[in-house]
Amino acid sequence: MKHCDLPNLQRLRERSELLRNLRMFFDQRGFFEVQPPCLSTDCVIDPYIDPLRVDVREFQLNPSNGQEFYFLQTSPEAAMKRMLAAGAPSIYSLGPVFRAGEQGEQHNLEFTMLEWYELGADVEQGIEILGALACDILKEGHFEVQSYRQLFHEHCGFDPIDAPLLTLVDYAKEIDSSLAMSIAEDRDGVLDLILSHVIQPKLGHDSPVIVRDYPLSQAALAKASTQDKQCAARFELFVAGIELANGYDELRDPDLLLERFRACNEKRQKSGRRSLPLKVPLLEAMRAGLPQCAGVALGVDRLLAVQLGDKTISTVMPFTILNA
Repeated sequence: MKHCDLPNLQRLRERSELLRNLRMFFDQRGFFEVQPPCLSTDCVIDPYIDPLRVDVREFQLNPSNGQEFYFLQTSPEAAMKRMLAAGAPSIYSLGPVFRAGEQGEQHNLEFTMLEWYELGADVEQGIEILGALACDILKEGHFEVQSYRQLFHEHCGFDPIDAPLLTLVDYAKEIDSSLAMSIAEDRDGVLDLILSHVIQPKLGHDSPVIVRDYPLSQAALAKASTQDKQCAARFELFVAGIELANGYDELRDPDLLLERFRACNEKRQKSGRRSLPLKVPLLEAMRAGLPQCAGVALGVDRLLAVQLGDKTISTVMPFTILNA
């Protein structure tokens, strides 16, 4: 084995300590740790995230459900919500997830995700526990909360929801003209381009920042915001210009979820991506009754890199997809 393929022993120790501290944070608050499956027929549909598929013939079994393939999970969300629908208390999971096509300074095809669901919590309590976790792990005295619209007004001088699409595209052309033109009909894609290049690099350098109330078109699995009818009860954590976590006051309406899944599939098709199955166990579990909860997914590798002052996650991972 080449020396370069050996993991950094000090980073292994630091990762072990972080994992222990994350578990301690939730154990002390009465959460149960759970172990969702990595392989499932379930698949959360996102317009920009591609799951890895595994043909059932690779299993050397004869599945009785007629399923042709399973998904390596991009998040444990679906399985954890099925647990909540079965009556589980507040829960957390700490383990591997997989996303096709992801490789770079802040991405790897396989990475470690911390995900939790706090029973009975709303968006305010979801923000509070995320901020408390960031301060606890990163040894910060406080965290800040800012709204998505507020940040666009402050840094770009326009409202991200009410501004004409042409205004957004013209602004985005100054960042990357060819990319802006290629996504000119995708309002959320243009907003993401502006956010990631203009706003995000400036966030969380003095203290952790939680951005709340994203446009309703970016609601994903979040409820509508009670503070702004044009926004969703969605929030994200940024530290040192890096996005670390994404959270929701969880949507509980299965019919609305199905509607959003269909809209996501339409976006996937327009961008040349494969459509994903609409009939998934998550919808069945929501029809059985998902309790009120707030959920958050956090990238552990990014958190460790920020904690140690590293610029890429490859330096804090034992192995990346390039040398695993």
